[in-house]
Amino acid sequence: MKVNHEDFLLSSYDYDLPIDRIAQYPSEKRDESKLLVLKRDKGELSHHRFSQIIEFLRKGDCVVLNKTKVFPARLLGQKPTGGRIEIFLLNFPQKETNNAFLVKALCKSSKPPKTGQVIEISERLKIKILKRENGEYLVRLFPIGDLLEILENSGKVPLPPYIKRADKPIDQTRYQTVYAKDIGSVAAPTAGLHFSKSLLKRLREMGVKFAPLTLHVGYGTFAPVRCEDIRKHKIHGEWISIDRETVEKINETKKTGGRILCVGTTSVRTVEFVYKKFGKLEEYSGICDLYIYPGFKFQVTDMLLTNFHLPKSSLLILVSAFAGRKTILNAYHEALKKGYRFFSYGDAMLII
Repeated sequence: MKVNHEDFLLSSYDYDLPIDRIAQYPSEKRDESKLLVLKRDKGELSHHRFSQIIEFLRKGDCVVLNKTKVFPARLLGQKPTGGRIEIFLLNFPQKETNNAFLVKALCKSSKPPKTGQVIEISERLKIKILKRENGEYLVRLFPIGDLLEILENSGKVPLPPYIKRADKPIDQTRYQTVYAKDIGSVAAPTAGLHFSKSLLKRLREMGVKFAPLTLHVGYGTFAPVRCEDIRKHKIHGEWISIDRETVEKINETKKTGGRILCVGTTSVRTVEFVYKKFGKLEEYSGICDLYIYPGFKFQVTDMLLTNFHLPKSSLLILVSAFAGRKTILNAYHEALKKGYRFFSYGDAMLII
């Protein structure tokens, strides 16, 4: 795909988005959201319901899914002074000792918390502020009992900053894919939110294979690109894991002429990172810091299912690398004209 100078300018990835197009709630049913299908070679667009994705897949294709699971990362607590504070955990806490866990966090309160302060979240969880660095805090958690169980009882769903409402019971299930398994994300891999269990069953019955992997989505996914030359942007690292069975399924699909559909930018980054690292797909666990921008050569991904992304974001840049910047922006303009909803709880786009 040809790349020109404009493709490397951040200002080339801007578009006007009316605020009422940012979805604040999910669609009534997962697979009833809209689906914009883009044939990237011709730039052709067509409009569908998500359940019709079945018409664009065939026996022998392989769907790559990110099975990460979102945990309740937003905690409301009280400072020793009595003031209220919100602590947003940026990753799942790492065990330090039997009764202490370390993690970086964002803190929001009327006055910044002081080093050494102990925040009370509940009778079973206290958090000590260790230090502040670059706007983030290093904190230590002291749970009484199982940390995950405590977070699930005390924490709130970490909805993205552009969803301007408090979390509600519906978010506990809908801001999670139906195949979520591995705890560790502070944001959902949103392209997968559209799949219902019944739709997955229908795809399996027609001979479509599924290859799960894991990328734990960090808060950095919302970090804006600030360099006008997008090549100078440094992307955040996220933990990934891809096992032997998934590697074999993808390789076998390629050998037999099937196509690889990556569900979401997280699945794309995982498979392309591992291929770039080893020159082929291999079993791997570790940190992925692959930044994909125009000029990148995709080795694994044949098709991409994705939601509509923020202007000037690394996710919009990745999708543009896959289908062409002008082609993507044209598709976004068409989606806006046709009433599509954008971002995490919005509609989807299938790029063939």
